[in-house]
Amino acid sequence: VQLQASGGGLVQAGGSLRLSCAASGRTFRMNVMGYFRQAPGKEREFVGAIRGYGDSTYYADSVKGRFTISRDNAENTMYLQMNSLKPEDTAVYYCAAGAVRNVQMRSEYDYWGQGTQVTVSS
Repeated sequence: VQLQASGGGLVQAGGSLRLSCAASGRTFRMNVMGYFRQAPGKEREFVGAIRGYGDSTYYADSVKGRFTISRDNAENTMYLQMNSLKPEDTAVYYCAAGAVRNVQMRSEYDYWGQGTQVTVSS
């Protein structure tokens, strides 16, 4: 499975951005797609995930109500719509996928895309 991430950039606080993550290859091996982020000097943390073909979505408390994960099954692409962005959302965002049981466990994801920078200015 290969994951190609896109989106990101610089936005002012309160603004919006959308990240995309396109999967290719043996996608049947993944039942969950998710996003993690890593700010400078911090560990990579869970942001959100989507299970199956949109059966269930999960979010970190810090983004709940502001971020929305969706999936285009025909295109095998996951989207992360980020609204009401805050400076503390600044980080490198990574998409990931795998046969995952605990969506918040970084170690359970087998496949990772390249990171994309999101910078929110105050």
